[in-house]
Amino acid sequence: MVGLSLGEKHFIEGGIAQDIRTDGRKRLVYRPIQVQTGVIPQANGSARVRMGGTEVIASVKAELGRPSSLQPDKGKVFINVDCSPTAAPIFEGRGGEELSSELSSALQICLLGGKSGAGAGIDLSSLSIVGGKICWDLYIDGLVVSADGNLLDALGAAIKAALSNTGIPKVNVAAGASSDEQPEVDISDEEFLQFDTSAVPVIVTLTKVGRYNIVDATPEEESHMNSAISMSFNRRLNLCGLTKRGSAGLDKSVILDMVSVGKYVSEQLMNKLDSEIAAAEAYEEE
Repeated sequence: MVGLSLGEKHFIEGGIAQDIRTDGRKRLVYRPIQVQTGVIPQANGSARVRMGGTEVIASVKAELGRPSSLQPDKGKVFINVDCSPTAAPIFEGRGGEELSSELSSALQICLLGGKSGAGAGIDLSSLSIVGGKICWDLYIDGLVVSADGNLLDALGAAIKAALSNTGIPKVNVAAGASSDEQPEVDISDEEFLQFDTSAVPVIVTLTKVGRYNIVDATPEEESHMNSAISMSFNRRLNLCGLTKRGSAGLDKSVILDMVSVGKYVSEQLMNKLDSEIAAAEAYEEE
Protein backbone atom coordinates (compact mmCIF):
# COMPACT_ATOMS: atom_id res chain seq x y z
CA MET A 1 0.00 0.00 0.00
CA VAL A 2 1.38 3.39 -1.02
CA GLY A 3 1.26 6.02 1.72
CA LEU A 4 0.02 9.38 0.45
CA SER A 5 -0.30 12.75 2.16
CA LEU A 6 -3.67 14.48 2.22
CA GLY A 7 -2.40 16.98 -0.37
CA GLU A 8 -1.30 14.19 -2.72
CA LYS A 9 -4.69 12.50 -2.39
CA HIS A 10 -6.51 15.72 -3.24
CA PHE A 11 -4.18 16.24 -6.21
CA ILE A 12 -4.86 12.74 -7.58
CA GLU A 13 -8.62 12.95 -7.06
CA GLY A 14 -8.81 16.46 -8.50
CA GLY A 15 -6.93 15.41 -11.63
CA ILE A 16 -9.15 12.38 -12.14
CA ALA A 17 -12.22 14.58 -11.78
CA GLN A 18 -10.86 16.74 -14.62
CA ASP A 19 -9.96 13.67 -16.71
CA ILE A 20 -6.23 14.39 -16.43
CA ARG A 21 -4.29 11.85 -14.38
CA THR A 22 -0.84 12.47 -12.87
CA ASP A 23 0.88 10.71 -15.80
CA GLY A 24 -1.14 12.64 -18.39
CA ARG A 25 -3.60 9.86 -19.28
CA LYS A 26 -7.36 10.20 -19.47
CA ARG A 27 -9.50 8.11 -17.13
CA LEU A 28 -10.14 5.22 -19.55
CA VAL A 29 -6.72 4.97 -21.21
CA TYR A 30 -4.20 2.18 -20.55
CA ARG A 31 -0.47 2.70 -20.30
CA PRO A 32 1.62 1.38 -23.23
CA ILE A 33 1.47 -2.41 -23.53
CA GLN A 34 4.41 -4.52 -24.72
CA VAL A 35 4.20 -8.26 -25.44
CA GLN A 36 6.96 -10.81 -25.95
CA THR A 37 6.12 -14.47 -26.66
CA GLY A 38 8.14 -17.65 -26.35
CA VAL A 39 10.18 -16.41 -23.39
CA ILE A 40 10.38 -19.83 -21.64
CA PRO A 41 11.58 -22.47 -24.15
CA GLN A 42 10.72 -25.50 -21.99
CA ALA A 43 7.06 -24.47 -21.64
CA ASN A 44 4.35 -25.29 -24.19
CA GLY A 45 3.65 -21.57 -24.41
CA SER A 46 4.79 -18.42 -22.63
CA ALA A 47 4.68 -14.64 -22.76
CA ARG A 48 6.00 -11.56 -21.01
CA VAL A 49 3.77 -8.48 -20.76
CA ARG A 50 4.76 -4.99 -19.69
CA MET A 51 2.01 -2.53 -18.83
CA GLY A 52 3.67 0.70 -17.79
CA GLY A 53 6.07 -0.28 -15.00
CA THR A 54 4.22 -3.54 -14.28
CA GLU A 55 5.89 -6.62 -15.73
CA VAL A 56 4.51 -10.17 -15.57
CA ILE A 57 5.30 -13.53 -17.16
CA ALA A 58 2.86 -16.34 -17.90
CA SER A 59 3.73 -19.90 -18.91
CA VAL A 60 1.57 -22.84 -20.00
CA LYS A 61 2.51 -26.49 -19.47
CA ALA A 62 0.35 -29.28 -20.94
CA GLU A 63 0.33 -32.71 -19.29
CA LEU A 64 -1.82 -35.79 -19.84
CA GLY A 65 -4.43 -36.27 -17.13
CA ARG A 66 -7.68 -38.00 -16.33
CA PRO A 67 -10.89 -35.95 -16.62
CA SER A 68 -13.10 -35.47 -13.59
CA SER A 69 -16.20 -37.63 -13.27
CA LEU A 70 -18.34 -34.48 -13.25
CA GLN A 71 -16.93 -33.29 -16.60
CA PRO A 72 -15.76 -36.45 -18.40
CA ASP A 73 -15.54 -34.80 -21.82
CA LYS A 74 -13.44 -31.83 -20.74
CA GLY A 75 -9.85 -31.16 -19.79
CA LYS A 76 -8.72 -29.21 -16.75
CA VAL A 77 -6.95 -25.90 -16.21
CA PHE A 78 -5.03 -24.91 -13.09
CA ILE A 79 -3.93 -21.31 -12.51
CA ASN A 80 -1.28 -20.27 -10.00
CA VAL A 81 0.37 -16.88 -9.47
CA ASP A 82 3.63 -16.09 -7.67
CA CYS A 83 4.71 -12.60 -6.67
CA SER A 84 8.48 -12.21 -6.75
CA PRO A 85 9.75 -10.74 -3.45
CA THR A 86 11.89 -8.35 -5.50
CA ALA A 87 8.82 -6.93 -7.30
CA ALA A 88 7.73 -4.86 -4.30
CA PRO A 89 8.58 -4.73 -0.56
CA ILE A 90 5.01 -5.76 0.33
CA PHE A 91 5.55 -9.10 -1.45
CA GLU A 92 8.05 -10.31 1.16
CA GLY A 93 6.62 -12.95 3.51
CA ARG A 94 2.89 -13.29 4.09
CA GLY A 95 1.99 -10.24 1.98
CA GLY A 96 3.18 -11.93 -1.19
CA GLU A 97 1.42 -15.19 -0.35
CA GLU A 98 -1.91 -13.46 0.29
CA LEU A 99 -1.74 -11.42 -2.92
CA SER A 100 -0.71 -14.49 -4.94
CA SER A 101 -3.76 -16.36 -3.64
CA GLU A 102 -6.05 -13.38 -4.33
CA LEU A 103 -4.77 -12.99 -7.90
CA SER A 104 -5.00 -16.74 -8.60
CA SER A 105 -8.63 -16.82 -7.42
CA ALA A 106 -9.55 -13.72 -9.44
CA LEU A 107 -8.00 -15.20 -12.60
CA GLN A 108 -9.90 -18.44 -11.98
CA ILE A 109 -13.16 -16.47 -11.85
CA CYS A 110 -12.41 -14.24 -14.83
CA LEU A 111 -11.01 -16.91 -17.15
CA LEU A 112 -12.75 -20.10 -16.05
CA GLY A 113 -16.00 -18.94 -14.52
CA GLY A 114 -15.06 -19.74 -10.92
CA LYS A 115 -14.41 -22.94 -9.00
CA SER A 116 -16.85 -24.92 -11.15
CA GLY A 117 -14.38 -24.66 -14.04
CA ALA A 118 -17.31 -24.05 -16.36
CA GLY A 119 -14.91 -22.82 -19.02
CA ALA A 120 -16.29 -19.33 -19.48
CA GLY A 121 -13.22 -18.17 -21.38
CA ILE A 122 -11.22 -21.32 -22.11
CA ASP A 123 -12.82 -24.13 -24.12
CA LEU A 124 -12.20 -27.13 -21.87
CA SER A 125 -13.86 -29.47 -24.39
CA SER A 126 -10.95 -28.89 -26.78
CA LEU A 127 -8.65 -30.47 -24.16
CA SER A 128 -10.47 -33.83 -24.18
CA ILE A 129 -8.63 -36.73 -25.85
CA VAL A 130 -10.71 -39.80 -24.91
CA GLY A 131 -13.96 -39.03 -23.12
CA GLY A 132 -13.90 -40.07 -19.47
CA LYS A 133 -10.34 -41.44 -19.74
CA ILE A 134 -7.68 -39.07 -21.05
CA CYS A 135 -7.48 -35.31 -21.33
CA TRP A 136 -4.95 -32.51 -21.34
CA ASP A 137 -4.35 -30.69 -18.09
CA LEU A 138 -3.08 -27.14 -18.59
CA TYR A 139 -0.96 -25.68 -15.81
CA ILE A 140 -0.86 -21.90 -16.14
CA ASP A 141 1.70 -20.13 -13.98
CA GLY A 142 1.91 -16.37 -13.62
CA LEU A 143 4.86 -14.51 -12.14
CA VAL A 144 4.80 -10.86 -11.08
CA VAL A 145 8.29 -9.56 -11.86
CA SER A 146 7.67 -5.86 -11.28
CA ALA A 147 4.61 -4.34 -9.58
CA ASP A 148 3.48 -0.89 -10.69
CA GLY A 149 -0.29 -1.26 -10.35
CA ASN A 150 -3.06 -3.15 -12.18
CA LEU A 151 -1.55 -6.61 -11.76
CA LEU A 152 -4.70 -8.57 -12.63
CA ASP A 153 -5.22 -7.02 -16.08
CA ALA A 154 -1.54 -7.51 -16.90
CA LEU A 155 -1.65 -11.17 -15.81
CA GLY A 156 -4.82 -11.74 -17.85
CA ALA A 157 -3.10 -10.24 -20.91
CA ALA A 158 0.00 -12.38 -20.35
CA ILE A 159 -2.07 -15.56 -20.03
CA LYS A 160 -3.95 -14.77 -23.25
CA ALA A 161 -0.63 -14.13 -25.03
CA ALA A 162 0.91 -17.32 -23.58
CA LEU A 163 -2.08 -19.40 -24.69
CA SER A 164 -1.83 -17.95 -28.20
CA ASN A 165 1.81 -19.11 -28.14
CA THR A 166 0.87 -22.60 -26.91
CA GLY A 167 1.35 -25.65 -29.06
CA ILE A 168 -0.25 -28.86 -27.77
CA PRO A 169 1.31 -32.11 -29.05
CA LYS A 170 -0.84 -34.17 -31.38
CA VAL A 171 -1.99 -37.39 -29.71
CA ASN A 172 -2.68 -40.65 -31.54
CA VAL A 173 -4.88 -43.10 -29.63
CA ALA A 174 -4.23 -46.79 -30.18
CA ALA A 175 -7.25 -48.65 -31.55
CA GLY A 176 -8.67 -51.83 -30.09
CA ALA A 177 -8.75 -51.06 -26.37
CA SER A 178 -11.89 -52.23 -24.62
CA SER A 179 -14.19 -49.74 -22.94
CA ASP A 180 -12.85 -50.77 -19.55
CA GLU A 181 -9.19 -50.37 -20.42
CA GLN A 182 -7.11 -47.23 -20.36
CA PRO A 183 -6.18 -46.70 -24.03
CA GLU A 184 -2.57 -46.37 -25.07
CA VAL A 185 -1.54 -43.07 -26.60
CA ASP A 186 1.39 -41.87 -28.65
CA ILE A 187 2.40 -38.24 -28.16
CA SER A 188 4.00 -36.64 -31.22
CA ASP A 189 7.31 -34.79 -30.87
CA GLU A 190 6.86 -33.05 -34.20
CA GLU A 191 3.16 -32.25 -34.73
CA PHE A 192 1.55 -29.60 -32.56
CA LEU A 193 -1.95 -28.18 -32.50
CA GLN A 194 -2.22 -24.45 -31.94
CA PHE A 195 -4.37 -23.60 -28.95
CA ASP A 196 -7.53 -21.72 -29.95
CA THR A 197 -7.63 -18.40 -28.06
CA SER A 198 -10.55 -16.84 -29.93
CA ALA A 199 -12.80 -17.15 -26.86
CA VAL A 200 -10.17 -16.25 -24.25
CA PRO A 201 -11.22 -12.95 -22.69
CA VAL A 202 -9.29 -9.89 -21.59
CA ILE A 203 -9.60 -8.58 -18.06
CA VAL A 204 -10.54 -4.96 -17.41
CA THR A 205 -10.33 -3.55 -13.88
CA LEU A 206 -12.28 -0.39 -13.18
CA THR A 207 -11.04 1.40 -10.07
CA LYS A 208 -13.42 3.86 -8.46
CA VAL A 209 -11.69 6.99 -7.15
CA GLY A 210 -14.20 9.44 -5.73
CA ARG A 211 -17.09 9.51 -8.17
CA TYR A 212 -15.07 8.43 -11.19
CA ASN A 213 -13.87 5.16 -12.75
CA ILE A 214 -10.37 4.74 -14.11
CA VAL A 215 -8.56 1.87 -15.84
CA ASP A 216 -5.00 0.62 -15.39
CA ALA A 217 -4.57 2.31 -12.01
CA THR A 218 -1.11 3.10 -10.65
CA PRO A 219 -0.20 2.11 -7.06
CA GLU A 220 -0.87 5.70 -5.93
CA GLU A 221 -4.34 5.62 -7.49
CA GLU A 222 -5.06 2.15 -6.09
CA SER A 223 -4.21 3.35 -2.57
CA HIS A 224 -6.88 6.04 -2.97
CA MET A 225 -9.64 3.81 -4.37
CA ASN A 226 -13.12 3.30 -2.93
CA SER A 227 -13.50 -0.06 -4.66
CA ALA A 228 -12.50 -1.89 -7.82
CA ILE A 229 -14.33 -4.29 -10.12
CA SER A 230 -12.48 -6.65 -12.44
CA MET A 231 -14.43 -7.97 -15.42
CA SER A 232 -13.52 -10.28 -18.27
CA PHE A 233 -14.98 -9.92 -21.76
CA ASN A 234 -14.46 -12.07 -24.83
CA ARG A 235 -14.35 -10.98 -28.46
CA ARG A 236 -18.16 -11.03 -28.62
CA LEU A 237 -18.21 -8.65 -25.64
CA ASN A 238 -19.89 -11.24 -23.46
CA LEU A 239 -19.21 -10.86 -19.74
CA CYS A 240 -17.29 -14.00 -18.70
CA GLY A 241 -16.50 -13.25 -15.06
CA LEU A 242 -16.60 -10.50 -12.43
CA THR A 243 -14.87 -9.99 -9.09
CA LYS A 244 -14.78 -7.05 -6.66
CA ARG A 245 -12.15 -5.60 -4.31
CA GLY A 246 -12.41 -2.90 -1.69
CA SER A 247 -14.62 -2.35 1.32
CA ALA A 248 -17.08 0.13 -0.23
CA GLY A 249 -20.45 -1.31 -1.22
CA LEU A 250 -21.80 -0.72 -4.71
CA ASP A 251 -25.42 -0.42 -5.82
CA LYS A 252 -26.60 -2.75 -8.57
CA SER A 253 -27.10 0.25 -10.90
CA VAL A 254 -23.50 1.36 -10.30
CA ILE A 255 -22.19 -2.13 -11.07
CA LEU A 256 -24.24 -2.27 -14.28
CA ASP A 257 -22.82 1.10 -15.31
CA MET A 258 -19.28 -0.13 -14.60
CA VAL A 259 -19.92 -3.27 -16.69
CA SER A 260 -21.08 -1.07 -19.57
CA VAL A 261 -17.89 1.01 -19.33
CA GLY A 262 -15.79 -2.13 -18.99
CA LYS A 263 -17.29 -3.56 -22.17
CA TYR A 264 -16.34 -0.40 -24.07
CA VAL A 265 -12.79 -0.44 -22.72
CA SER A 266 -12.34 -4.19 -23.29
CA GLU A 267 -12.85 -3.85 -27.04
CA GLN A 268 -10.01 -1.34 -27.25
CA LEU A 269 -7.78 -3.46 -25.02
CA MET A 270 -8.56 -6.62 -27.01
CA ASN A 271 -7.65 -4.94 -30.31
CA LYS A 272 -4.42 -3.54 -28.88
CA LEU A 273 -3.44 -6.84 -27.27
CA ASP A 274 -4.22 -8.91 -30.38
CA SER A 275 -2.08 -6.53 -32.42
CA GLU A 276 0.82 -6.80 -29.94
CA ILE A 277 0.55 -10.61 -29.81
CA ALA A 278 0.58 -10.86 -33.61
CA ALA A 279 3.65 -8.59 -33.78
CA ALA A 280 5.43 -10.60 -31.06
CA GLU A 281 4.77 -13.91 -32.82
CA ALA A 282 5.92 -12.51 -36.16
CA TYR A 283 9.15 -11.35 -34.49
CA GLU A 284 9.62 -14.75 -32.83
CA GLU A 285 9.34 -16.52 -36.22
CA GLU A 286 12.00 -14.35 -37.87
